Amino acid sequence: MPACPGSLSSGIPVLVIVGAGPRGTGLVERIAANAAELYGESRRLDIHLVDPFPPGGGRVWRHEQSPLLWMNSMAEDVTMFTDDSVECEGPIRTGPALDEWAARIRGGELDPPPDPELAAEVARLTSQSFGTRRLQAAYMAWVYEQSAAALPPGITITVHPHRAVRITGPRDGRQSVWLDGGPGPLSADLVVLALGHLDAEPDEEQLALSGFAAGQELAYLPPEFTADSDLSVLEPGEPVIVRGFGLAFVDLMVLLTEGRGGRFEPDGLGAVVYRPSGREPVLYVGSRRGVPYRSKIGYSWRGERPPLPRFFGPAQVDELLGRPAKPDFRRDIWPLVEKELGFAHYHQLFTAHPERTAVNWPDFEEKYAAADPGSAELQVLVAGAVPDPADRLDLAALDQPLAGLRFPDTDALQDGLRAHISADLARRHDPAYSPDLAVFLGLLSVYGQMIRLGDVGGWWHGFFSYLASGPPGPRLRQLLALSEAGVVRFLGADTAVEADPVRGVFRASSASVPGGSVEARALVEARLPEPTVDRTRDPLLSALRAEGVPSTPTGLIAVTSDDGRIVDRTGRPHPRRFALGPHTDARAAGAFARPRTNAPAFRQNDAVARALLSFARSAVCTATTPC
Repeated sequence: MPACPGSLSSGIPVLVIVGAGPRGTGLVERIAANAAELYGESRRLDIHLVDPFPPGGGRVWRHEQSPLLWMNSMAEDVTMFTDDSVECEGPIRTGPALDEWAARIRGGELDPPPDPELAAEVARLTSQSFGTRRLQAAYMAWVYEQSAAALPPGITITVHPHRAVRITGPRDGRQSVWLDGGPGPLSADLVVLALGHLDAEPDEEQLALSGFAAGQELAYLPPEFTADSDLSVLEPGEPVIVRGFGLAFVDLMVLLTEGRGGRFEPDGLGAVVYRPSGREPVLYVGSRRGVPYRSKIGYSWRGERPPLPRFFGPAQVDELLGRPAKPDFRRDIWPLVEKELGFAHYHQLFTAHPERTAVNWPDFEEKYAAADPGSAELQVLVAGAVPDPADRLDLAALDQPLAGLRFPDTDALQDGLRAHISADLARRHDPAYSPDLAVFLGLLSVYGQMIRLGDVGGWWHGFFSYLASGPPGPRLRQLLALSEAGVVRFLGADTAVEADPVRGVFRASSASVPGGSVEARALVEARLPEPTVDRTRDPLLSALRAEGVPSTPTGLIAVTSDDGRIVDRTGRPHPRRFALGPHTDARAAGAFARPRTNAPAFRQNDAVARALLSFARSAVCTATTPC
């Protein structure tokens, strides 16, 4: 139990959680789960939940967005509840995943959503459906309601539909949380920032491009949430340069095609064709890789799971953290990650597809474990044991499939990209390549360990998203149809954009087609803003930054890896301020998770909830009578 936290002005501890989206909701669920053990049923605790958007889904998963926007996870892979895979001190409280929640509604156990469209979606949802974000909003709202209802009688929760703009208060005393347009500041003993994804001010390049667009009367859309973008500035039939090929691009693609009256129709051969409305612009899309994120895997796990972690687990992280100098990602961390992912891949290949291997698994495993990560010895071992190169894990080739490739013209590039996307779709939906799913599980395991290492740079998060958080297969089939219809044109890898003041246009070129370029009067940065407190538009984080809360080299808030306390400039954890989410250097892969994956977010939520309740118990005991 923590040391005496000081007296309470009201005798009742007050907790303010800033952010009512999935992370804030998950924290409420863990407080409810741990309260009986750590706080008791009758002690008072007032929780204030601050967010301008409704509790549950928050901003990103709010109901008020286009019904055309989907989740990028199958319904069976979305849960907000712990299970026996989660390694945490608090009690496990199971609950339904998204597909199970929908099944309970269909079975009459739960009320259907009042929205007729959502009720119809629930009626047809299967475990392997990709639900709409509006359906996820309904699920998240239900999770929040259940979590709030599970709080013991002494714990109250009050929702404030406002934006928090500032936190003040001494390190060893009560904090004041100031609200935009709300009543006077909320006086709090504890504050948790669970802000989720945030907007950011433009960087130097974006400022220059925005200024150029304003001066030339062009359209420029900076990195932002596509659902919030003003797409009306993108004219029908006009070329639009799009920089970014991840999930933000997929949303953009949908809203500018189907969202403008176009239709996707089955062709009878397992693919789709696109019927334009005539209101679509022509999207010229490129990125550093030049290809879309890898398709979501379209089958479920079967058979023996790889025993993870094996080569990148707590012991290895402890050793890295124990070194006198901060570990270098490429030199010290990545080789261990590469070996861990390789182990997951080959474990599945040898156990599920032994006919495609040349030695037995025990012999291979022994030699694999003994070989140094990234060594020539390891490469020779794999080459001798796995005859078909298609069965070997090559992370560099996966990450940069267009590296070194040059196409004679843009038409050849279109053919090449369509072939790449088709091959990726086929492989990611074929259980014969189930080692790919094992690598996905390995990525989740690695991410769970990586959060203890703090800020490891942005490359890792981009790589993880590219392999593990790609679009549903149906979206890539739609992308192929749009390419065939000429509505989408591929630019290639290492896409570069420049402003041409003479012609008054944006120009994009690519290493994939030397000498080729395209001009347009519109440019869209199809990616989310970087989660940086250095350029954040969030007034609360800006105020913290102004008062001296330090950030990491990539602009993240430093927090303790065990319980999420904000670290000050001297390296001391703040006793009363906590932070969770993508703006911290302990960011997890997502606020909700795939079942049975020991989700880092659930472990973090549990640790923070227990720290909050322990502090509150100590405070109330100090203020009243000894416990």
